[in-house]
Amino acid sequence: MIRESFVFLDRIGLKTENNIWKQGIEDWEMFISAKKIRGIGLRKGFFDRQIRNMRKELYNSSMGFLKRAIPASEAWRLYEMFRDEAVFLDIETAHYYGHITVIGLYDGYDTKMMIKDINLDKQALKKELEKYKLIITFNGSSFDLPVIERYFQGVVPDVPHIDLRHVCSRIGLKGGLKQIENDLGIKRLPELKNVTGEDAANLWRVFKATGDDYYLDLLIKYNEEDIINLKPIADFAARGLWKRIRGNS
Repeated sequence: MIRESFVFLDRIGLKTENNIWKQGIEDWEMFISAKKIRGIGLRKGFFDRQIRNMRKELYNSSMGFLKRAIPASEAWRLYEMFRDEAVFLDIETAHYYGHITVIGLYDGYDTKMMIKDINLDKQALKKELEKYKLIITFNGSSFDLPVIERYFQGVVPDVPHIDLRHVCSRIGLKGGLKQIENDLGIKRLPELKNVTGEDAANLWRVFKATGDDYYLDLLIKYNEEDIINLKPIADFAARGLWKRIRGNS
C-alpha cells in the first residue's frame, strides 16, 4: 500500500493521487521512471527526490519521519508493511478521563496487561511501547493516547498512530467498537457480551472496594477482548479502504 501511495508528496491529495494511478503509474518506481505525468508538470523532479527520500526512510524504518511525512488520516497505509511490528492498545479508566486502571497491549500474538497498583508504571510502559513501530487503537486519538499522555507524560513513542474508528468510518462501518465487532461477526466471551465501558469502570471500583479478584479478572478479560479484536478489524478495514480507493482509479 505505502509504496503505491503518493499522498505524502507536497500538496498532493487523494484526487491527484487518483489521477496519477489512472495514468498507469502504479508505484514509486513507475513514477520516477515516467518522463512526464499529467497534472504534475515541472514539480516532477522535486517529487522524484521526495520519493527517493521516502523510500530510504521507509526501509530504514524511520518511524518518526514517516509519522510527519504521511498525513495522519492516511497512516493506515503503513499497516501492511509494519503489521508484525504494531501494537494494539486500549485503556480502561476509573471514569471518563479519570485515572488509568488498565492498559492492554497486544502484538498480534500475545497480550500484556498493565494494571494500576500492580505492574503499571511510567518506565515500564515507556519501555514496552518503544518495542513497536505502529500504535493501533479505536478512538485513541480522542481518548486513549491523550489520557496516557496526561498521566504518563512522554511515554508515547514518536511513531505513526492508526485510529481504526476513522478508518472504519471511511468504509461505512459506523458506531462504537462493539457495534463494528457485531457488524463483522466478531464474537465476545458470553460473560462479556453485554459489558460496556461504563461497566468496566464499575468493575474497577467494586474490585477496589471488596478486594475480590473476580471483578479485576473480568475487567482484564474485557480489556483483553478489546485489544485482540482490534486486529481482525484492522485487517478488514485496511484492505477494504485500499480496495475502495484503488477501485476508483
